[in-house]
Amino acid sequence: MMIDRFPRFSLGHWPTPLAPMARLQGHFKGPRLFIKRDDCTGLADGGNKTRKLEFLVADALAQGADTLLTHGAVQSNHVRQTAAAAALAGLACEALLEERLSSDSEEYANSGNVFLDRILGATLHRVQGGTPMDSELDRLAARLVSAGRRPYLIPGGGSNPLGALGYVECVRELALQCAAQGIPRPHLVTASGSAGTHAGLAAGVRALGLNWPVSGVGVRLARAEQEAKVHQLAAKVLDLLQVKGELPRGSITADDRFIGEGYGVPTASMKEAVTLVARSEGILLDPVYTGKAMAGMIAMLREGRFAADEEVIFIHTGGSSALFGYRWAFVDEV
Repeated sequence: MMIDRFPRFSLGHWPTPLAPMARLQGHFKGPRLFIKRDDCTGLADGGNKTRKLEFLVADALAQGADTLLTHGAVQSNHVRQTAAAAALAGLACEALLEERLSSDSEEYANSGNVFLDRILGATLHRVQGGTPMDSELDRLAARLVSAGRRPYLIPGGGSNPLGALGYVECVRELALQCAAQGIPRPHLVTASGSAGTHAGLAAGVRALGLNWPVSGVGVRLARAEQEAKVHQLAAKVLDLLQVKGELPRGSITADDRFIGEGYGVPTASMKEAVTLVARSEGILLDPVYTGKAMAGMIAMLREGRFAADEEVIFIHTGGSSALFGYRWAFVDEV
């Protein structure tokens, strides 16, 4: 596949496990449940951004960059993994953290991923919620250039066509694992946020000629806007791979029922999902992405969305470090 012509900088432990969730499955009537453990990528507590950063860091080094420059929310998993990737590659890291969530919690402001960002050596810049982040990133890049630095700009979530190649590669990895485990046509379920993971999965399924449904669970935008965002990025990924033919718009779905009051704002269904998976499978989800995505999958199971003989694979994109920044949200559960 054309993906092999793109250079990568080794950051992760591959392949990540594909494991059954038999005890969680026992709570529901319906399909066999599996989990793709991309929380086990191995880079500074793991997560999905590691796959994207292998392509992005390779490009940064090829361009002679000395600094990775990116942005995210305060408890950003992406910023943590970018800081770790920069450390491993011998680069500096600077990141903008947007105050998207109104919280006076000291834990949210300085624990969890923020604490790890600092340990990993990132220089952090706080900005108010609603700041146009790409424009702000451009301004910071200009200041660094004026100071003689050579920054490489990475969009939020690493979600551009090059970064999304990481999840085309994930589909190729999954195809081998599914063949080995006798899973002929899995239904993939993923959180859908900055769009890179969701778009990469959709593009990978299309590029490899697989007839696998991919269901996204939105964590920020309304359904129509999120689906358009994912479709647009997936189409660009397929162009990058020189895959012919249109990607059907109807193949992109992003259920927005589990966002709640907004990005990163805890919901009752998220807390139920986090505690249920922890206590049935010993697996930690996160409060922003995988907790809400799992809440979506649980609702699909309760609604009879999947056939009894179907196999469902939940894509665990990591992020459990953020739980420490959200301890205040789980006081009733623990």
